[in-house]
Amino acid sequence: MESQANPLNITLPSYTIHFGDLPKLTHKGKVLIITNPKIAGLHLQTLLANLEAKEIYCHTIPDGESYKNFETINGILEAAFNHRLDRHSLMIAFGGGVIGDMVGFASGIFMRGIDFIQIPTTLLAQVDSSVGGKTGINNHFGKNLIGLFHQPKAVYINPKFLATLPKREFNAGMAEVIKMAVCFNKSFFESLQNADMTNPNTLLEVIYQAINTKAKVVAEDEKEHGIRAALNYGHTFGHIIERQSGYGTYLHGEAVGIGMIMANKLAFKLNLLSQAESNAILTLLQHYQIPTTYKIQNVESFYQAFFLDKKSLNDKIKFVLPNGIGNVCFKEEISKEILLEILGEFAK
Repeated sequence: MESQANPLNITLPSYTIHFGDLPKLTHKGKVLIITNPKIAGLHLQTLLANLEAKEIYCHTIPDGESYKNFETINGILEAAFNHRLDRHSLMIAFGGGVIGDMVGFASGIFMRGIDFIQIPTTLLAQVDSSVGGKTGINNHFGKNLIGLFHQPKAVYINPKFLATLPKREFNAGMAEVIKMAVCFNKSFFESLQNADMTNPNTLLEVIYQAINTKAKVVAEDEKEHGIRAALNYGHTFGHIIERQSGYGTYLHGEAVGIGMIMANKLAFKLNLLSQAESNAILTLLQHYQIPTTYKIQNVESFYQAFFLDKKSLNDKIKFVLPNGIGNVCFKEEISKEILLEILGEFAK
């Protein structure tokens, strides 16, 4: 897959993240585009006008986190076999994080792995899920517990796709931006406090800063054996919220936002985060109408769900917590008593 150079582009060891208008893309073999009906109706013609390949096919899948399962994966694989894709073929993930995760997974297991590229159309996918090679699906035990690391061949970031994004989904994507600023970049966090996201230049700069922050972490720790796990700030709590609410009540970014507040409560309890810092994070999340409250129905059930988290090891839970704004740390030796106390605050 070939495309034009751009000074904003970010180069990782195995691929490049491209910024700007979608360039002319060429591929010598067959291409299977995977998208959903809504994105196809809005943007598919834009992609097709910029794509040249031996043969081009399109497969649509239902929209939503609840469809991120084996049945949908099998549908993608069936389309690949029906169109006789081979090991020189390419899959294109054209949509949000759900599509990116599933296409990455499907391409990683089709014929033991073929190439795919990411063209994310939501803010959350652009700043987070399209970068890093994490793929996966959900099951009744939890979120993204089935999957693999399969790096894309390229990622194309075009902020113009966000013009058709509903405000709620845009705001949910901002939760991931705020997450990265809290964990790794205090000055970035401070700039977000006054950022005018309606300004196209500001939007591009924020997207670039968020991706650049994540890309540096991924380049250092591709398979999440160390520092990359810090990107899960808010997710240990948030994934449980998503699962317990049926993957429909909250968007992923909204659940992460609530999870960040829960993690902040724990960080404050452990003297890692001041009240002023906690309030600043809360205020920024609320500025984007991201939910910050949640009613836990059963504290013990919520606590037990921690042990299904991918970061748990030897029945110990690893929590990602802010250590001030701009720093992050891991805590494993947290007593059940303290955790139940924190969870209890959300059960009142």
